[in-house]
Amino acid sequence: MILIADGGSTKADWIALDSNKNEVFRVRTLGLNPAVVPEDELKNRIVNMFQLINIKEQVSEIHFYGAGCGTPQPVSILTKVMEDIFSNASVNVAEDMLAAVYAASEKKPAVVCILGTGSNSCYFNGEEIEMLAPSLGYTIMDEASGNYFGKILLRDYYYKKMPKKVATTFKSEYNLDADFIKLNLYRKPNPNMYLATFAKFMFDFKDEKYIRKIIKKGFEEFFKYRILPYNKNSETPIYFIGSIAFYFKEILEKIAHKNDLKITGIIQRPIDNLLEYHKKNIN
Repeated sequence: MILIADGGSTKADWIALDSNKNEVFRVRTLGLNPAVVPEDELKNRIVNMFQLINIKEQVSEIHFYGAGCGTPQPVSILTKVMEDIFSNASVNVAEDMLAAVYAASEKKPAVVCILGTGSNSCYFNGEEIEMLAPSLGYTIMDEASGNYFGKILLRDYYYKKMPKKVATTFKSEYNLDADFIKLNLYRKPNPNMYLATFAKFMFDFKDEKYIRKIIKKGFEEFFKYRILPYNKNSETPIYFIGSIAFYFKEILEKIAHKNDLKITGIIQRPIDNLLEYHKKNIN
């Protein structure tokens, strides 16, 4: 049995294949970002999914692509967790950027971007990923991500910069008690995932002028820091992965056009494309 997984900070999608590459089942666990989730919790999030545990002895290969897996230490942590659970499997843990490349460009040259709970980008030259800089995560980077916009919404609400009508609805949909917010930000695990929960509010109110304005500004920052420095022209395909890009693609395409670039494709969930890539490339 082979397991293929695409994992963000919020959730991880898993697909199990049999020896003939036929799909056996799909499941979704909570996010498995080893840069922000403690080791014990990583293990719990896997073992609590009975479909995975029921086949743990049968699994021979695991191909996991995840947020927070771009540097050696978190990769080592997550690899050990999986090897302890799936004792008969060879485990390959790679960054989610590589999954985005496989899902979007199928190993053809392209700029590939992620806009989900977190954000990132790379240029894939057909053989290797080229990145502007390692991602330092949700506190410093992650422009135009779910947690980036969550910070803006909370800050604007508390500074009374949010339009009154929007603020009233925002207050009715979330617990905005200051102590509750600080508990989630500074005492509980996954503060980036908590911040990203506010992105749903933007999806529901995407026609509001205020929401569109902050989305536009976030996308402009993303292009400034994560796309334009690659110095590519409109002939280079640009792909986006993730719900933020998918739900606000109209604004995203306008920002690209403003910079004389063209978006080739936007994929909300890359797991199906990733599956097809692996079916073609697993021996």
